[in-house]
Amino acid sequence: MHIVLIEPEIPGNTGNIARLCAATGIELHLVRPLGFSTDDKHLKRAGLDYWHLVKVHYHDNFDQVLAEYPDHKFYYCSTKAPHAHTEVTYAHDDMLVFGKESAGIPEEILNAHWESCVRIPMIEDARSLNLSNAVAVVAYEALRQQNFASLAEKGPGLRMWNK
Repeated sequence: MHIVLIEPEIPGNTGNIARLCAATGIELHLVRPLGFSTDDKHLKRAGLDYWHLVKVHYHDNFDQVLAEYPDHKFYYCSTKAPHAHTEVTYAHDDMLVFGKESAGIPEEILNAHWESCVRIPMIEDARSLNLSNAVAVVAYEALRQQNFASLAEKGPGLRMWNK
């Protein structure tokens, strides 16, 4: 699975998403321009010490992503979308695309791929969720549909220190 962030602006959000990718084995794609330096301390802090577990790809524009992954299914996450994120069936190599915090995915991209656009249901008066929260909601739905393949579903349990 892949998460694509088009022109992310807030380092803390991208760091949180990188940590999600590290914990799940999802590959992260960052489409330039980025609203921060990848050396940004807030980006590093949000990702904590998980960066070595994340496979990060950098792209100069979104067309480059489309060209490099022609056989992958893309889902475009937007509050404007016609389908709930739970109405589609996700595969292990799908691309989950999210736009920048201030504007979302550009309308020309949404219009070109309208039937592949999905949204997270919410009340009408709510404008949107935080980007890192939205990514987590959609990513974990996709992983759930795949029975959390390759992920541990149970913790190690409690250790009894005083037996």
